[in-house]
Amino acid sequence: MDAVYTHGHHESVLRSHRWRTAENSAAYLLPHLLPHMKVLDVGSGPGTITADLAARVGHLTASEVTEEALELARTEVAARGLRNVDFAVADVHALDFPDDSFCVVHAHQVLQHVGDPVRALREMRRVTKPTGYVAVRDSDYSAFTWYPHLPALDEWMALYQRLARANGGEPDAGRRLLSWARAAGFEDVTATSSTWCFATPEDRAWWGGMWAERVQESALARQALATGAATERDLRRMADGWLEWAAHGDGWLSVLHGEIICRA
Repeated sequence: MDAVYTHGHHESVLRSHRWRTAENSAAYLLPHLLPHMKVLDVGSGPGTITADLAARVGHLTASEVTEEALELARTEVAARGLRNVDFAVADVHALDFPDDSFCVVHAHQVLQHVGDPVRALREMRRVTKPTGYVAVRDSDYSAFTWYPHLPALDEWMALYQRLARANGGEPDAGRRLLSWARAAGFEDVTATSSTWCFATPEDRAWWGGMWAERVQESALARQALATGAATERDLRRMADGWLEWAAHGDGWLSVLHGEIICRA
């Protein structure tokens, strides 16, 4: 059941994750939030979405699998001066909270990295009040699409898929969320999708430059080299592909996400 977090916490990864907000990454959930609500944010990461959600509700609990990871969210919440947030180290497969504890349980880009997403959803449901919501959003790597076609980016995609699955994850989680929710026992599920799109020179420079660094410096790169999945030359070629895409005047990329709102 245990899975390894593929991305790690290199600065290039955190730079990507800190770009995320409730508006660009949890818009499907926002209409359901009310000021009195008590929310659990599973996998809070660097805390930008966490803090945005906390500003809209009565109380929020931020959770991560290690104290080190949780410290990233603590820093963000403290910087914003929010006082309605507490923190907990927790495994989504076995949440250390009583039944019916939260009005909303939220997870962004989490289920693609866990060993048993159905069990995780069952736990999320267990700690949600009977009238509450479980809200999940995950990307779907095979559905990423870009222009122009560059072989180096095809190599990058194949490498990422291989390593993520070797770590026990499911990189194409977005398309599976509805099926996982049904397997977890949810009957009232609203499934949607949304995208991030990078097409301006500024957005391309940010996204392409970030991935050029990640593919050579992050935990992904270390794993690729350690397992023989790629050489340093291979990784440089993929990084150069990202930079070539970013510099192309017609460059365009869309990241598809699956989303579910489940009534507990």
